[in-house]
Formats: sequence, C-alpha cells, structure tokens
Amino acid sequence: MEATRIIAIRHGETAWNVDTRLQGHLDIPLNDTGLWQARQAALALADEPIDAIYSSDLQRAWVTASAIAETTRAPLTAHQGLRERSFGVLQGHTFAELEVTDPEQAHRWRKRDPDFAPQGGESLIALRERITATTHEIAAQHLGGQIVLVAHGGVLDVLYRAATRQDIQAPRTWLLGNAAINRLLWTPDGLSLVGWADTQHLDQAARDESHT
Repeated sequence: MEATRIIAIRHGETAWNVDTRLQGHLDIPLNDTGLWQARQAALALADEPIDAIYSSDLQRAWVTASAIAETTRAPLTAHQGLRERSFGVLQGHTFAELEVTDPEQAHRWRKRDPDFAPQGGESLIALRERITATTHEIAAQHLGGQIVLVAHGGVLDVLYRAATRQDIQAPRTWLLGNAAINRLLWTPDGLSLVGWADTQHLDQAARDESHT
C-alpha cells in the first residue's frame, strides 16, 4: 500500500508559550527564540525531499513554515484545518488564572473531558475530528511522497495519539516541543509513528508547553 511520509512540526516559541498563556486561535507572533528555532528547523530539513508544505494560517505557524519553504523551495499552502484548538473565552488566560477565576472549567480542561468545549471554543472530540480529517485530506494528495505539516501543540498531540492508538483522555507522556521534528507515515488505513521529538537541530532544550 502506498504511503505518505509526514514531517510534523510545532511552531517556534512565542512569548505566550513562555507565559503558559492560552493562545488558541489568537494570532500571536514568534518571539526571538521562536524565529531562531524556525531557522534551525529549516536548516535541518534543507536536504530532505519535500513535495509540499502545509501550515496553519496563524502567524506563529506560518512564519515557521515560511522559513522551511524558503530553505527547501517546496510550495507552501495555508490550511485553516491545521489551526490550534479554539479555547473560546479562555484564550488569553494562563491556567493559573483560570484555576482562580473559573475552577469548574479549569477542572474539566485538566481532566481532558472529551466533550468539554469552552464558550466559543472546541471540544477535544471536535479537535480530533478536524485534525484527522484535515490530515487525511492533505496526505491523500501526496501518496508516495513526503510533506511537512506545520501546526500547534494541540494538533501534534492529536497526531501522536492517532498514530499510537491512544485514547483522547490518556495522560500525555510525550513531548510537544517548539520546532521539534516529528515523523509519521500515513496510509488510507491511518497514521503510524516513525520518530518523535527530534531536537538535535536545536542547541537548547525545546520548550514543551502543553496547552498552547
């Protein structure tokens, strides 16, 4: 069965990552570290055969993807289906703030309640459906080739769970580092894991923020 090789990359660091502040669909730029991480990821992929790059249209992902596109000369396309989970009214707040101001929602979020959707936001189930459908749509166009997906922590979490057949509520034991290189294989039967959280191209520990 033909397969599509996927390199999945979380965007570079933002100031809100450092603050552990929920970004969701808010369009937060990369900080200086994030811009450097994007360049390092681009250099690490410079000699890879890449047919196409797809990125969330939010600038923290798009700027990361643009650095990779500039280095690899692969075509770059924005896809809203690769956006981070929308946290609705919770966007812009830190988890510590939410524990004080809205402990009930904070509790449901912390427990990974699959049906919980903040006002104006998405549930984990809705996020999973969106990401798996988007990945299927994109990967099916590149059977036999290799593509890059540049997205967000929540997106990468869905991809890892899908590839390892882990439940949506299973505790996370894997890293979602900024600008780390993650490799998956897609066939019409689903995803499988090839390699995860490669940060050899970064000369400092990749920041692993779970909720941005």
